[in-house]
Amino acid sequence: MTSSSTDTQSAPAGSWLKRFILKSAVFLAGLGLCGALLGTLALALAWPNLPDLSAMIDYRPRVPLRVYTSDNVLIGEFGEERRNVLRFHEIPDVMKSAILSAEDDRFYQHGGIDWMGVARAMLANLSNMSKSQGASTITMQVARNFYLSSEKTYTRKFYELLLTFKIEATLTKDQILDLYMNQIYLGHRAYGFAAASRTYFGKPLAEITPAEAAMLAGIPKAPSRFNPIANFQRATTRQQYVLARMRNLGYLTEEEYQEALKQPIELRSATGTPSGGYAIHGQYVAELARQLLYGVYQDNIYSRGFNIYTTVHSQDQEAAYRAVRNGILDYTRRAPFPGPQDNIDLPNGIENDHARLDALLDELQDKHPDHDDMLTGLVLDASPTKVTVARTAQEIIEVTNPSALKVVARGLVKNANDKVRIRRGSVVYVRKHGDYWEIINMPSVQAAFVSLRSQDGAIQAMVGGFEFGEGKFNRVTQAWRQPGSSFKPFLYAAALERGLTPSTQISDEPFHLTAAQTGSRPWSPKNYGNTYEPMLTMRQALYKSKNMVSIRIMQAIGVNYVQDYITRFGFDRARNPAVLPLALGSGNVTPLQLAGAYSVFSNGGYRVAPYLIDRVTDSSGKVIMQARPTVAGDVKARVIDERTAYVMNDMLRGVAQAGTGARASRELKRTDIGGKTGTTNDSHDAWFAGFTPKLVGIAWMGFDQPRSLGSRETGGGAALPIWLEYMRTALKDQPQIPPGPMPGGLERTGGDFYFTEFPPGKAVARVGLPTMEDMVLGGAPANDGIGDLLNQLDNGPGSGQNSTGSSLLPF
Repeated sequence: MTSSSTDTQSAPAGSWLKRFILKSAVFLAGLGLCGALLGTLALALAWPNLPDLSAMIDYRPRVPLRVYTSDNVLIGEFGEERRNVLRFHEIPDVMKSAILSAEDDRFYQHGGIDWMGVARAMLANLSNMSKSQGASTITMQVARNFYLSSEKTYTRKFYELLLTFKIEATLTKDQILDLYMNQIYLGHRAYGFAAASRTYFGKPLAEITPAEAAMLAGIPKAPSRFNPIANFQRATTRQQYVLARMRNLGYLTEEEYQEALKQPIELRSATGTPSGGYAIHGQYVAELARQLLYGVYQDNIYSRGFNIYTTVHSQDQEAAYRAVRNGILDYTRRAPFPGPQDNIDLPNGIENDHARLDALLDELQDKHPDHDDMLTGLVLDASPTKVTVARTAQEIIEVTNPSALKVVARGLVKNANDKVRIRRGSVVYVRKHGDYWEIINMPSVQAAFVSLRSQDGAIQAMVGGFEFGEGKFNRVTQAWRQPGSSFKPFLYAAALERGLTPSTQISDEPFHLTAAQTGSRPWSPKNYGNTYEPMLTMRQALYKSKNMVSIRIMQAIGVNYVQDYITRFGFDRARNPAVLPLALGSGNVTPLQLAGAYSVFSNGGYRVAPYLIDRVTDSSGKVIMQARPTVAGDVKARVIDERTAYVMNDMLRGVAQAGTGARASRELKRTDIGGKTGTTNDSHDAWFAGFTPKLVGIAWMGFDQPRSLGSRETGGGAALPIWLEYMRTALKDQPQIPPGPMPGGLERTGGDFYFTEFPPGKAVARVGLPTMEDMVLGGAPANDGIGDLLNQLDNGPGSGQNSTGSSLLPF
């Protein structure tokens, strides 16, 4: 009974256990099946929504717009991302091994997901009750960088896993690593390791050392914190970790590892990077090129990897930059010293507390930054014989040269005005001038220079002001100014085609127009220096730049004719009204317009539109735009009689040898130079326009808000030195070009030129002193615009906006 009872009781218990196990198995199987069904459903729903991988297969990174000189020197880069894309085989092995050591040492073994790493990360996240740790492989990072966000959510992680599988199934391991090395963000706007090498070490990636490669490889973990510019100490700590991994994985021997640890890291940004600047000062050129291409492609230009190759030559551009800068600084030295940039109360003895002084100087640098070679300094002590200036607590400069002290003498004398006094606590700019230091204030005057090839209009150099960062206003293309006497050659050219000759005698006597005759107020034009002669030949008058002669020529040939004639050179009719003061250059031109106009005299009578961009290529190097400029010799481009061009060329060579521009030929020791000075009323504008048979250069100086440069300032004294300094470089080793053969229909009699239709006896021999009534616009009503032009002559036009238009983009 007992045994039977026990069997009876145990049977149900064993049956219950079996049923429990069976039910559990069925439940788990069902749960697994549901999970599998749900997973399959999720996969079915998610997989079609995964991005197409065409962007990876046909990889087109957001490469910025780059601007180059004609000799391939980078002068500008525009875009949010800086990249230097390299092919896989171009990336050095040491960089690849550093990346694999730092980010994914089993990259070539796993299928895109490192399951051991995933398990480790899950345990860490569960224990910390947060999603703080990940196990991203290089493939996962590529997926995230191309298509996904970096937010730490399980949904994003699920899509990342699926996309990782898709990438691994589509691309080879080398292709994936190639994308990673070119795409990853590495701080300071650098994308990819090639760009980072230039940004942080100033060298191409091919020259990277193991120590530098390890530092770069450590950045992706936290680009904003681990890059060496932001935090060198943290970057070094991360670098040492990567080097140790490289040794442990066999990429470095123990000896190589120890050598890498000892290598000092020198941070130096390469030229052409945001922090490294550019080798050539071509900011005005680069910005104008950007504007021109933007007009074609709009915002697309900043990410498609376009390369603009300008017509500018790097050596000429740098020569122009230095010439403009030196011209402005020379004028600033001549002008009265206006006083220091600022004054602060400087505590006694602060120079002995280096940390405190350096902190103060850092604050001053923010308010008064350095400008190229003009360096911000703080005066510690000042006397008429020595000024002591601190650049840093360790860099103390003493200004003792008598020539330098003479420039600022009015600020050092005992009874100096408080506004100009240099004292302890004055903020000044110091500059190395030759072999000594000088104090010089930030210039208020401006200047511009442009040169172009006269045969096709290709711009060779362009500088639009003293400092591009101060407003970026390009005075070559945007400043409308009165050309003054530099306009006279166009009037003389018009006169040649109306029967006057270089030998025509013209009165140089002064005259006066009453308020009734002008319709505004009396006008008594004057020659420079108030010197007059009874009569001069037209040639002599051009050499001496006589205003009275120019006015009488204008009156003789007609103001309307002159206005029509000058449009052949590219001048705007509306900005050059048909009134008598136009003879003195009272209209408005830009330096670029004037350069294009003078090229007509240089190239034999052809109008060639100035242009800046030679070609544009896409990211693959394919030419997508190519300049097709008009070239001198094209009969459709002829705008003046070849005889007129020949005679004007001869007369302008005379100006550069024996006239107001004689310094040009004398200093350059050339006889193939032609040119003309220009100084407007009250010296608001100073010009020199000069050329050779192949090159035209225009130099201008003035204030943005027109006011007098000074009674002694002229085109020959203020602008010509800029032109000369540039031409010393541009014409170096260039052979002189003699005048070409005299064209048909032109004869030389009595030492001067005559058109065959205007031979001696038929040509205009003399332009005498006209009556007052005749002087008023050739019989037009006395108030026909002359009053308005008189106001312009006194006040001068301000700087305006010039539409650069397609003339600089001849595609």
